[in-house]
Amino acid sequence: MAKTTIEQLAEFGQSVWLDNISRGLIESGRLKEMISLGLRGVTSNPTIFDKAISQSSDYDQKIAWLRQAGKPAFEIYDELTVADIQETADMFKPVYEKTRGLDGYVSLEVNPRLASLGAETIQEAERLHKKLNRANVMLKIPATEEGFIAIEELISRGISINATLMFSLEQYTKTAEAFIRGLKRLSSKTGDLSRTRSVASVFVSRIDTAVDNILEDLSGKERDPALKNELQALKGKAAAANVALIYQRSREIFSRDEFRLLKKSGANIQRPLWASTGTKNPAYSNIKYIEELIAGDTVNTAPENTLEAFLAKGEVKEALSDDINGAQDILARLERFGIEVDAICQKLLKDGIILFENSFDSLLKSIENKISTIKDKESVKCAH
Repeated sequence: MAKTTIEQLAEFGQSVWLDNISRGLIESGRLKEMISLGLRGVTSNPTIFDKAISQSSDYDQKIAWLRQAGKPAFEIYDELTVADIQETADMFKPVYEKTRGLDGYVSLEVNPRLASLGAETIQEAERLHKKLNRANVMLKIPATEEGFIAIEELISRGISINATLMFSLEQYTKTAEAFIRGLKRLSSKTGDLSRTRSVASVFVSRIDTAVDNILEDLSGKERDPALKNELQALKGKAAAANVALIYQRSREIFSRDEFRLLKKSGANIQRPLWASTGTKNPAYSNIKYIEELIAGDTVNTAPENTLEAFLAKGEVKEALSDDINGAQDILARLERFGIEVDAICQKLLKDGIILFENSFDSLLKSIENKISTIKDKESVKCAH
């Protein structure tokens, strides 16, 4: 049987994960089917869980049971998400074992309300790690100044981490350095570093969306046809250029002597993970952020519809390399028009933290709404 495109990607060196999780996906058999097609992992976030819980009745019965047990909204959320993550991790355990711990991971976000509180983030991650009790689970920590401290500490405790909400080269560099510091500390406690893994989740499409909006605005005001054409030609180029620089930095950091020494104790590189790879602009290919970001020793986590499109029409060929001249040229041309991608990345990080906090609040509100609906139904039953 011919290999699927995501199986071909795995052979090339890039793993494909699904950026979605839900009770329906698990119970329908769809997730199992996708694993058979070559899917190697799953990522989740508060927005994904909010959608899964609020837009279906799949969780209603368990919410009712937990409500009757006197659980508040946060504890209900905790029970629902932990159960989904555990069951999904068990489904991916054969992948985890077959790839010797390279893949087969399921990621769960640590409470986003704690993003600016390093000690509390570490404590919550430790609690979740023990409660989940699965070797193939990664806990998601945002790549902020407080997050770097938490990432280092958790890696030093042997907990696998998905460093998330990453946009800039600076964020990536600090994340990789925190990972290596954590491994050094872990190596002083144990002779085997092979069981502790990490990925660095770089958000992609949001950068193009932000830059394209500026380019469109400048183009609309530009009267010089040549400059107008150049502005239009730069659309959809910023994200891939930014990723190219991050990929090159990753290759450089993990080829240093400092990391080579850790490799002797079984250390694995922290793979860059391309996230937010669903295409938001309908003018672009719906597999743009898969085909443009193919590279060895990386992960791409994508929505289900993007993966289905890549399975149907995708082609596997290297898109990123150590040659970053083209990427540097694109970023330099953008800067000549006053567009600084690093500054945009800083704003996207701030917005992203707020967005995840809001999604988490919305998720708890969705659970509270479900509780109210269940109460109303019970009241009607009692009245009759």
